[in-house]
Order: sequence, then C-alpha cells, then structure tokens
Amino acid sequence: MLRRTLASSRWIVLIAVAGTMVASLALLIYEAIVVVETAAEAIRNGSLSPKAAKALAVGMIEAVDVFLIAIALYITSLGLFVLFVDDTLPVPKWFQIRNLEDLKSNLVSVVIAVLAVLFLRETVSWDGSRDILAFGTALALVIAALTFFLRKKE
Repeated sequence: MLRRTLASSRWIVLIAVAGTMVASLALLIYEAIVVVETAAEAIRNGSLSPKAAKALAVGMIEAVDVFLIAIALYITSLGLFVLFVDDTLPVPKWFQIRNLEDLKSNLVSVVIAVLAVLFLRETVSWDGSRDILAFGTALALVIAALTFFLRKKE
C-alpha cells in the first residue's frame, strides 16, 4: 500500500510542471504583446534620431531578457516532466535530462544568458551618470561562479 502510494506520488510534480508551463506561456504572450506595442509606438513617434533608436534597442533588449526567463521556466517544466513523469518524451538532442544535475545545468546556462542580456541592457541605456563598472564586475563574478559550477559538473 505504502509502496504504491509513494510510486504514484510522482504525479504531484505535475503541479510544478503545470505551474511553470503556465508561467512560461504567460510571459511569452505578455512580452510578445509588449514587443508589438514597442515597435508600434516607435513607428507612431516617427523619430529617426539616435536617442529614439537607443530607446527602441533598450526596449527590445528588455524583451529578450523576459523571453529568456520564459525559456528558463519552460526548461524547468519540460525537465521536471521528463524526470518525474515520462522519460520517453521526445526532446531536442541538446536537452538530454537524466537527473536533476542536468536540469540545473540547463537552467544555469539560461541564467548566464539572462545576466549577460541584463548587462547589455544597462550598457546600451547607460547615460554616463551611473557607475556601471561595479555592476559589470558583480555580474562578471556571478557569471564566473556559475561557469565554474558548470565546468565542475563536467
């Protein structure tokens, strides 16, 4: 009885799978709408100045950041499903999940990309008044630590 209960308890993970999938989908749809609105506003304004181009670039970089977070949620959803529910689910070759360490590695890779995009956004929107060196250094240290984590795993 206990054995069967424990064996079927893996289905509880479907709550996390559904939650992360809904969160991913919500972010993807929301940010797609933001991208369309940002592009439409740029067209409506009709300004072709460097300042307008910079504002559009920052908006699009922010969109990439949100899309990457949505992808991290999607990877989490898919990875949990493969690990706990159905390991025969066809997934791309780059997405081979055999254990939680594989899932963490995929997520850490996405987090590194998100941090790089975050720094890119700050660099593009930099007006010279803020000190981005300290911010960049802090991000570089975090990225180095995460890269060390990935290399250590290999």
